[in-house]
Amino acid sequence: MGGDYAPEPIVHGALKAACEVKGEILLVGIPDEVKKHIPGTGLPKNVSIIPATQVIGMDETPTTALRQKKDSSLSICAKLVKDGEAEAMVSAGNTGAATASALLSWRQIAGIHRPAIATAFPCKHGRFLLLDAGASPDVDPIHMVEFAIMGRAYAELVMERTSANVHLLNIGEEPAKGNAFAKEAYSLLTQHNWFAGNIEGKDIFRKPVDVVVCDAFVGNIVLKSCEGVAEFIMDEIRSSIPNGIGKYLFVPMKSALKPLRKKMDYAEYGGSPLLGLNGICIISHGRSNAKAIHNAVLNAAKCVESDVVGSIRTRVAQQIPGKFK
Repeated sequence: MGGDYAPEPIVHGALKAACEVKGEILLVGIPDEVKKHIPGTGLPKNVSIIPATQVIGMDETPTTALRQKKDSSLSICAKLVKDGEAEAMVSAGNTGAATASALLSWRQIAGIHRPAIATAFPCKHGRFLLLDAGASPDVDPIHMVEFAIMGRAYAELVMERTSANVHLLNIGEEPAKGNAFAKEAYSLLTQHNWFAGNIEGKDIFRKPVDVVVCDAFVGNIVLKSCEGVAEFIMDEIRSSIPNGIGKYLFVPMKSALKPLRKKMDYAEYGGSPLLGLNGICIISHGRSNAKAIHNAVLNAAKCVESDVVGSIRTRVAQQIPGKFK
C-alpha cells in the first residue's frame, strides 16, 4: 500500500514479475483496494493477497507509526519474512518505516552493527554500488568495513562483478586526506586486499569502480544531488529547443538521448537493497511506476536465489576481527 501512487503500480508491477519468478508473490494490503487493479482474468496461480487493515503514510514518523499500526501492510510484510512465510519484502512506501520494520523484526546479521541501503548508480562503465545511501547516518569507521563487505557480496552475487573492488568516498585520493573519521576508516580498510583506496566525488562516475562506501549522511546527499542534477539537465535540454523548430529536432534528439535516459532511469533497477539484516528488503522510490516495481521484485528474487544474506554472514565471520564484533 506504500508509495505515491499505490496500490495500482505496485499491483501491476508485481503481476508482470509473476510470470518471471520461480516462487510466489504476496500482495499485502487492503483487499478491496488491491482488487481494483487486478485484471478481469484474475490473479496468476503464484500470486495471492494477504489482508492488511492499515497503511503507514509517507509523512508519518516511522517508529510511532509502526507502534500504532501493527496491522499495517509494512508490519505484516516484515512479519511474514520473520516467520518464514516469505523470503523477501519490497516496499515503495515510507523508507524510514520500511527500514525500521525490517530492523526490528529481523535484527542485524551477527557482526554487523548498522544496516545500509545499497544504491546502484549509473556511470561510464555501467553501474557502481554506493552504500550507505540513507539507513545509518551515525556510524563509526569500522562500520565502513562492514559496508564494504556487504557491498562486495551484493556486487558479486547480484550485479555479477568479479572480485569487486571497494573505494572510500573522500575529499581526495591521498591516504592523509579527509577528517579523522575518513583517515581511520582508510586505515581499517587497507587491511583488506580488495580495498582500492580513496575516491573523490567527481571520479565515481568516470572511473571503473564497483563499490563505494560512506556514511548515510554523505551518501544520501550524493543520491539526492544526482537526482536533482539529472532532472535539471533533462529539463534544460527540453526547454532549450527554440520555438518553431522543436518538431524537427524532437525525433533525432529523442533517439540520441534514449540510451542516456535508460541509463539514468531509476525504474531500470527497481530499488535498493537494505543490507545487513537477517532478511531481504528492497526499498523502491516513492514515485515508482509498474516498471520499477517489476524490476524490484526480480531483484528481490535474485537476492534470495543467490543467498546474499548467507554470503554476508560467511564473509563477516571471515573478514572482521573478533575485537570489532
